Formats: sequence, C-alpha cells, structure tokens
Amino acid sequence: MAEPDRPAGRQRLRLCVALLIDSPVSDEIDGLRRALGDAAGRPPGGAGRVRIPPHITLVPPVNMAAPLVPAALATLRAAAAAVRGPLEVSLGPVTTFAPANPVLYLRVGGDLDHLSSVRDAAFRPPFERKLSRPWVPHVTVARDASADRITAAVAALDRYAAVTSLDRVVLLALDEADRRWMPLADAAVGPPAVVGTGGLALELTAGRLVDPEGMALLEDLDHPPAAEERTTGAPPGCGAGGRRATVVVSGRREGHLVGLAVAWMDDSGGHVAVAVQPATRRQGVGGHLLAAVEAAVDRAGWRCARLAAVGPAGFYRARSARARVT
Repeated sequence: MAEPDRPAGRQRLRLCVALLIDSPVSDEIDGLRRALGDAAGRPPGGAGRVRIPPHITLVPPVNMAAPLVPAALATLRAAAAAVRGPLEVSLGPVTTFAPANPVLYLRVGGDLDHLSSVRDAAFRPPFERKLSRPWVPHVTVARDASADRITAAVAALDRYAAVTSLDRVVLLALDEADRRWMPLADAAVGPPAVVGTGGLALELTAGRLVDPEGMALLEDLDHPPAAEERTTGAPPGCGAGGRRATVVVSGRREGHLVGLAVAWMDDSGGHVAVAVQPATRRQGVGGHLLAAVEAAVDRAGWRCARLAAVGPAGFYRARSARARVT
C-alpha cells in the first residue's frame, strides 16, 4: 500500500471520515460494484472514478488546511469513543436514491442509534459544515446508474443481505496521483483505556494505522517499521498468505501524543516496536504501551508465540515476556 503524503508536506488535503467494511463482506460488496459497472472498486490501473474501499460515510469529502489535521485527528478519536464496542449492522437489500440521485446502495440497518451517535460526534469542527442533503447511512455500490440499470438491480438484488461488525472510525485522504482514497488514521470504536493515576494518567487508543502524529515518533527508532507495517490497516490476525496485519496503540496525556506501540505480523512472524517521547521516558509509558499491544495481539489470536522486537534491547528484556530481542 502506498503511503499517502504526510500533511506537513502539503498545504491542503482532501479528507473524509468513514467506517470501513472488512473482508469477507467487503469482498462481496466489491463483487456487486463490478457487476453493476461501478469503477470505484476497480483495482489500481483501472480507469474511471476515484477508488475507495467499501464503507459507510460519516463525513463527506472536505478540503482542509494541513495545520488543522491534529484537530481532525482529535475529532476522529472523540467520534470513535462516543459509543461502546463495535457497531453491529445489517446491509441490504440494494435500493436507490433515484430520481433525486442516480445511486444504487445497500440499505444499512441494525445498531442505528449508536451509528448516529458516532456520526454526530464526527461531524464537528473542523469537519462541520452545511450539507445539501440529510445524512442517510448507506453503502454505495454504483453511481450515475441509468434508469434501466437501477430498475433491474433493485429487482434482482432485493434479497441481498449481509451482517458485519464495524470496529473502527477511519480518516481517509485522497491521493490525487493514484486517484484513490487512502486510510490516514483510525481509532477503534469504544472509549479509550486509561491507566495510571493523577497527573500521570495515560489514555490508550487502539487502531490499525499509525497516524501522522505518530510517524515522526517511529522515525526516531534505530530500525523503524516500514511504511507498509504502519499503514496497512488490515484486520488483525490475517498475516498468512502475504497479507500483513497491524495493531497500533497510542498513548496520550491531555491530548498530546507521548508514546506509540506497533505490532505487525507477516509471513516471517510477529514483530513489535515501542517508541516514547524523550520527555516522558522512565515514567512507565513504554511498559503500559507494550502491555496493551501484547494484550491486543493475544485477543487477535496471532499465530506466533514470540514477537521480534525493534528497539532498545534492555527495555524488551525487562518488560516483555513475548518479545524476542533481535
């Protein structure tokens, strides 16, 4: 996966916020897109409109100045923390916004109250603005469809149904050169964990992506994780067959990033790295982050008893029962 340009290197970005749908349901939806002639799901090299993974939009695309990205990331985390646990939703059947808009989409049902709470929390500054249409949760499968195709699709796919769990809120950035929306940051649905007490309390947020604020922190490591380990966004636990999986835990105090732990899995096995801001070292931050990311690895059922460690050897020998110092 190509790494999107970092906000610091661009004056303005085009961003949106969405709930991405994981495999295998996303694979089914991509099949529907292809069958209905929609170009949004085509692989790299395909002609047509900008590509984006199957998703439910929370905040439609907006142009944003790079200095506002930290505020956007804070809003993203607040939206994910607005409800407890993953959102269980049903998808289908195929219906349409026509004649107002020639779009075919999957109807969304299930946990709509919590879904609306997440959307309301996401649609706040710096994303809040006037919209021309009310928000309707949906999964688009074809745009600009002809009247005949709409009629045929609604009739043929009136029995399509799927159920899925949505476990993270994702900030996507448009890669103009590649004509696709790339995940830039995410946050797991549910309140963050808080460890420590008093002024040393540490807020732990889980996800699958290292956000722009964490990129520079990882670069301080002697052997930082490669870009694909930091940006894959693949579901945890699917490291077989060449697919990478990533678990990320970020630590913040009063909204400021103080440390980051990343575990990733590929065909060579499991790996882990922990980075802490110099000003907050020797305060237990690294130990909390390591414990949290190792617990996440255990919950995901990764098929590796040990994690190859990237970072200070002494730290891992003292703090980790799973890390193999290399």
